[in-house]
Amino acid sequence: MKTVSVDDIKDVAREGTSDEKRRSAIKGAVFSEFIDMFDIYLPVIILAPMQAYFLPKNLSGGHQAILESLVFITTLLGRPLGAIIFGRIADRVGRRAASITSVSGFAVVTLMIALIPGYETIGIASYWLLVILRFVDGIFLGGGYTGALPLAIEYSKKEQRGLVGGLILAGFPAAYVVINLLAMIMFALFPMDGPQSDYARWGWRIPFVLGALMAALLALYYVRKVSESQVWKGKSSGKPQNTSASRLVNGQARRNLLQVLLMMTGFWLTQNIVGLFLPTGILLKTLHLTPLQMTGTLMLAYTVLCFSYVGAGMLGQRIGRRRMLSLIGALTTTVGAGLLYFLINASGMGLPIIVLVVCALAITASSAWAVIVTYINERFATGVRATGFGVGYSLSVIIPSFYAFYMNWLSAIMPMKYAPVALLCIGGAIACIGALMGPETKDVDL
Repeated sequence: MKTVSVDDIKDVAREGTSDEKRRSAIKGAVFSEFIDMFDIYLPVIILAPMQAYFLPKNLSGGHQAILESLVFITTLLGRPLGAIIFGRIADRVGRRAASITSVSGFAVVTLMIALIPGYETIGIASYWLLVILRFVDGIFLGGGYTGALPLAIEYSKKEQRGLVGGLILAGFPAAYVVINLLAMIMFALFPMDGPQSDYARWGWRIPFVLGALMAALLALYYVRKVSESQVWKGKSSGKPQNTSASRLVNGQARRNLLQVLLMMTGFWLTQNIVGLFLPTGILLKTLHLTPLQMTGTLMLAYTVLCFSYVGAGMLGQRIGRRRMLSLIGALTTTVGAGLLYFLINASGMGLPIIVLVVCALAITASSAWAVIVTYINERFATGVRATGFGVGYSLSVIIPSFYAFYMNWLSAIMPMKYAPVALLCIGGAIACIGALMGPETKDVDL
């Protein structure tokens, strides 16, 4: 009969504790992605019907459209800055500290947005307060990626990193579905009827308060439940990590960063076409779907994406992340472009066919994101992983953000309605080339 020693009992206890820490870190990353995307889409969905509440009544339609777009763009521009600031915090002070600080920050800022008075109360200062706070919000949101996601990947077992990456990114479409459901409830309870309506005055504030509350609960979760990454602490070697920022812009790390930036520029371009241009530019304006039909179509597509992200993450774990990413880039350039071309010319088609094609396009062009989180974290050494991930993920969004200008330029050599198809091809090709320039990472040790 085998005797059980005290050391055996301690080993079992340590293993149980490690599993608990792993689950807590992964849950925190999934919630962080969900809340981040919830906050990103708040102005796009919740404020879209009543941004005139922050602007003067005599503003022309063109100027109003520009000012309204700045509310979303400034959030995106704040993200790279947040990635740099909080990436350094995550690499030098710890992933957990960066997560708590960034999440607490956008909880406070989101609540402040919910309290902004309208134009009738404080004039144009109302609009500029909204823009400035969304920019600051973007900084904190960009910082959220640099702590929570690397921490979860570092806690994950090597053979499960693909699944973990898929689960984390599933928080993105889940947030989109939830915020649309919330918007539909708000619109039903507080009908939008001009700047004097209940929705314009205070109904829109409720989702922002909920967003702030969720962020505060997430910060509390990290304080109470999530432990610092053992990989970052260097427990395996007993040596502190080299976190010098110069490592990221010199030698191999610089080459890694440039490769990631190239690949991500392609994937952000394809994502902007499918995620931002498709809803209004094609579903509403070209196919003339009603707002309710468009919302229902997108909600179904994003629900499907929740499951396809998990599947794509697992498939990338099996066949390799480099192969998976380059394959998705190639499929986007061919199959995805064909599906988008079909949609552009689908006027008169039944709604079920349109829904099916939109779902297929979303899966084809967007599945890469389930692999991206894990892949980028595996491309950088521990001492600069958070900064490398944050910068590679967020800085690459800037050039693709001006996709509308690129479509106008392409309209000089082709019909305007096919310009998004050309951009989808270009984005997929750039992503494919960028992925092929990097190595396979699924077997690397973090």
